[in-house]
Amino acid sequence: MAARLLHRHIREQLKDLKEVTHESLVVGAIENAFQFMDEQMARERRGHQVEGGCCALVVVYLLGKVYVANAGDSRAIIVRNGEIIPMSREFTPETERQRLQLLGFLKPELLGGEFTHLEFPRRIQPKELGQKMLYRDQNMTGWAYKKIELEDLRFPLVCGEGKKARVMATIGVTRGLGDHNLKVCSSTLPIKPFLSCFPEVRVYDLTQYEHCPDDVLVLGTDGLWDVTSDCEVAATVDRVLSAYEPNDPSRYTALAQALVLGARGIPRDRGWRLPNNKLGSGDDISVFVIPLGGPGSYS
Repeated sequence: MAARLLHRHIREQLKDLKEVTHESLVVGAIENAFQFMDEQMARERRGHQVEGGCCALVVVYLLGKVYVANAGDSRAIIVRNGEIIPMSREFTPETERQRLQLLGFLKPELLGGEFTHLEFPRRIQPKELGQKMLYRDQNMTGWAYKKIELEDLRFPLVCGEGKKARVMATIGVTRGLGDHNLKVCSSTLPIKPFLSCFPEVRVYDLTQYEHCPDDVLVLGTDGLWDVTSDCEVAATVDRVLSAYEPNDPSRYTALAQALVLGARGIPRDRGWRLPNNKLGSGDDISVFVIPLGGPGSYS
């Protein structure tokens, strides 16, 4: 639904701009479009009993500027003359810990008496009541000690690390579309209040640089980035594109395919493996490659 309709919401919001006097107006239009998409999902799920949600990564080109909007754990990077320029960041329980904790602090009813908004290095045990333990509150980046009280025995709002980090032990992303009726496992507590539909939008001015045909914008879902670093993607960009003539349009399709196949790995006795024998990606892998320079030109 998002793939089919989100770009229409963006187009409608951009049409409402009489003139683009500042890039913040475009950013606001894109943010509004994500919210309207999420609201449409909420309305239509009631009649169609549609479950689930999705992340969204969007690129808009307008008046010489590229706007990259990300809600979720997909990622976009620009590879320009071998340099890596991040165009998004992942939104996970770890990266958004303070926003989640602040919401739990301001609206404790959302925690249902089952969760604590405080973070501890590990789950607190009843025998540790009265002892001092490291903790972090919503306004803290560092750690401090506190005396353990009864309510600290509740399950943490954010738990786990890396790909295993979860909000309310249920979901591993903190921004996206949908998931309006997602509940905590074995509970009636809704997750949606903690999931934001608003994207972060980053702007790249194409007119500030001379772009060659090897300069590209790479968009990928977490299935790519789970097993592939930015530097490895940049190396693949250089390796694949250098094997084609600059004016061959199929070079970008070949690059996207190489990135997907590289993250998937090859089948071996013990599953799909990467060249270093680590497991290939177990998640969905979608990749777009968008050239920033014209075919065969340096404009």
